[in-house]
Amino acid sequence: MELTVPVDGGEVWADDTGGDGPPLVLLHPGVGDSRIWDPVLPKLAARYRVIRYDVRGYGRSPQPTVPYSLLEDLVAVLDHFGLHGVPLVGCSMGGATALSLALADPNRVTRLVLLCPSVTGYPWPEEPQLQAEYKALAETRDIDGLVALGLRESAAAGADEAAVAQLRAAAPAWLTPYQQTDPPAFDRLGELDTPSVLMVGDLDRPALIACNEEMAARIPGCHLITMPGVDHLPPLRVPDLVADTILTHCT
Repeated sequence: MELTVPVDGGEVWADDTGGDGPPLVLLHPGVGDSRIWDPVLPKLAARYRVIRYDVRGYGRSPQPTVPYSLLEDLVAVLDHFGLHGVPLVGCSMGGATALSLALADPNRVTRLVLLCPSVTGYPWPEEPQLQAEYKALAETRDIDGLVALGLRESAAAGADEAAVAQLRAAAPAWLTPYQQTDPPAFDRLGELDTPSVLMVGDLDRPALIACNEEMAARIPGCHLITMPGVDHLPPLRVPDLVADTILTHCT
């Protein structure tokens, strides 16, 4: 069932598969929208009531018009569906949001499956050439250029039709100034008491791989899975592995 969910100063598109299974919430990356979960959805929906949504400005959600927090929007979605203690599956940006909630309100998160996650507060290395290229494209609102840049950095396994569609669903959101950074989480990862799995592809960006390996080392009991031949789009590249890992870890 597709619907819109009210959030502070706006709304987001959401989808609820319904059914009698336990709830499971999927959070998409900043290089795509919730359609990235399409390849894994059939397996998951056979066991779970799966809920996913598009962050403001991504995919089918309207562009934001006021400042907003990814963490607060996630809480608003969970409240809308009456969900309290649920497993969260987050890819990249979605992984950072899942971690933020697990730290802010541990009782609301029962399991974490993190796919090539980002995390607030991590000291990312400076990449002046890449940052200058992105800034120039953003200033001219060059969507095609931003998509090409995103494919180059995130789709090392191939710029196929599905990857291109994901980048096109995300790039317009990169041009809005309203997304706020949630509180730093990286230095608090050792506080987590949530069973966690972290999956990262060996074709992802080296800085992201290094970050994810350090994250897994800091999260108590975290199981690190390296995915051969996978870039920053695991649900598209290895949907069976992603789905099976979720089913095993969240059951």
